[in-house]
Order: sequence, then structure tokens, then C-alpha cells
Amino acid sequence: MSANGTKIAEAVKDTIYRSCLLLDDEKWDGFLSLCDEAFKYTIKAYSPEISRDMTYFSGNREELATMCGMLPKHNTDHSPLKRHATVYTVDVEEDGEDATSVTSLVVYQNMYDGINSHIDAGENRLFLIGKYIDKFKMDGETARFVEREVRLDTRRLDKGSHFIV
Repeated sequence: MSANGTKIAEAVKDTIYRSCLLLDDEKWDGFLSLCDEAFKYTIKAYSPEISRDMTYFSGNREELATMCGMLPKHNTDHSPLKRHATVYTVDVEEDGEDATSVTSLVVYQNMYDGINSHIDAGENRLFLIGKYIDKFKMDGETARFVEREVRLDTRRLDKGSHFIV
């Protein structure tokens, strides 16, 4: 990889990891600031029972911003989510302006309220696992999200799970 390609790959990783920190802290506007105006976001999981993808969310930047603006008004489980991401690959296009990446994702939830006899308040639990499949466009030295597909291995999400992953 060229020196410029390495620089772009590092910018991509920085954007991915920064996005996790912002989402963990529920700083929705901060996350959106990492996204290009043409940003598209989807959350999908494959269902072997129906031999098809299930789409939990699909929208553009404006739709995502509207949803994020409504999050504080939703009746949700307020137990915080913490993302653990590991960037597996970053592929930089020959034009040096675009890149794609695949990131492993594990999300943990710190339970504020005990939800039943076997999960007590303060306990951590695995919330979901999956991958981020991202596309980026360089904006100077910053990588901006153009597209994010959250590809879930977990197919059953709890009620009140209105957070963007």
C-alpha cells in the first residue's frame, strides 16, 4: 500500500472508532457529523427461515437525523450500549478518494434495571454481534461515511431497542 493509501486507511479507522465512541455516548449529532450528505444507513440480518435478508432500518442521512432527534422522546430501555469494534479490512480505491472497510462488532449492554430473575441491575450482557460494512469518501484528510450497512448475526432484538447501532 502506498504512503497515501496508508494515510487514508488510518483516517478510515479513526472515523470508525470515533463513531463507536460517539454512539456509545449517544452523541447523535457528533456521529452524523462524520457522515457525508449522501450517507445511507441500513441494519440487516439474514434469516435462514425465509432465505432472505430482514431489514430493521434503512434510511438516508436526513431520515437518520430525524430518527436521532426523536430518540430522547422514545420510551426505551435506557441501559447504555457499548460497542467493541475491530477493523478487519480497509481497501483504498485507486483514485485515493474512496475506501471500503469491514469491521467486527460486538455490542454490550449494562443493565440499569433487572429485567428478570436471571439478569440483575448492573449486570452486563451481550446485546448483539455483527459487522459494519462501510464505504467512505475522503474530505481532505478526514474519511466521511457514505454508506454503512450493519450486518447483524443477532436476529432478535429487545423491545425498546431504538438506538442506531
